[in-house]
Amino acid sequence: MTEGAAAGEAIWVLADPRAGTAAQPLGIAERLGVPFRAVPLAWGPLARLPWPWPSLAGLAAGAGGAIHPPWPRLVLSAGRRSAPVARWLGRRGARLVHCMRPGFGAAEFDLLVLGRHDAPPDRPTILPILGACHRMSPDRLAAAREEWRALAALPSPRVALLLGGPVRGEGMAPDVAAALGARVAGFAGSVLATASRRTGAPATEALAAALAPVPHRLHRWGAAGANPYAGFLAWADSIVVTGDSVSMLSEAMATAAPLFIADPGGLGPRHERLAASLVAAGQARMLAAAPAPFARAPLDEPGRVAAAIRARGWA
Repeated sequence: MTEGAAAGEAIWVLADPRAGTAAQPLGIAERLGVPFRAVPLAWGPLARLPWPWPSLAGLAAGAGGAIHPPWPRLVLSAGRRSAPVARWLGRRGARLVHCMRPGFGAAEFDLLVLGRHDAPPDRPTILPILGACHRMSPDRLAAAREEWRALAALPSPRVALLLGGPVRGEGMAPDVAAALGARVAGFAGSVLATASRRTGAPATEALAAALAPVPHRLHRWGAAGANPYAGFLAWADSIVVTGDSVSMLSEAMATAAPLFIADPGGLGPRHERLAASLVAAGQARMLAAAPAPFARAPLDEPGRVAAAIRARGWA
């Protein structure tokens, strides 16, 4: 309910500087519907090491100043780098809920929230989910639909095209972005396209050229003004997402729109498993099946995790 609440709040969210990682515990906290404190993390050189014990040593100089008593009752965290910090707080009495594999010390977490594509073991302390947790709640989508209601004037079907890019690389190849844009433009009445940080400027411009023949809105990464991303999701009649983006695929599943996964080439085994898990669950189809519509229910995994936390009496 409250991000950045007073220091004495009983629920802390350890917010990694990477937005996609921070969004996972923040999304759960927001769905709990009670005040929480977001603790911004910054990493020093030691954070790169596989830290085997509870510690604040990975934090950058001065970043530990935000971590002080009174200690929380519940800590929400995500990612390998924040796990030692969470475990350090666990030694001070906090319950620990962690998204993604923590590396060392998995047994110290009260609940691990792991994607089914990572093949988590069947244990009482593990909650498997489809994709990853995020902040695209039903309330946020409803608000975005109202805020971006001007998008309704674009011709239907409105297709949201969400481009990621190589997880480790210099950007998406421009010819790949152009091909995806042309493919979607071929069946869309209009296109609501957005590039991400990993897409890169050359690929974004190639996408713009490919979309020129059809009505469209294109949001370039880092562009000035309000980001229409949530509005694109709220107004899309169908959604196409590149399979390299766990976050955007997971956020797209919060809508009721048919979801198609585009393979930009070079997907690793983990992302291929992610796509397979969404298709097997009936939540998505590969882009080759577009534009044929199919029915799917919105997926609210952050809400399900929040419900599990409340059922355990931790919030």
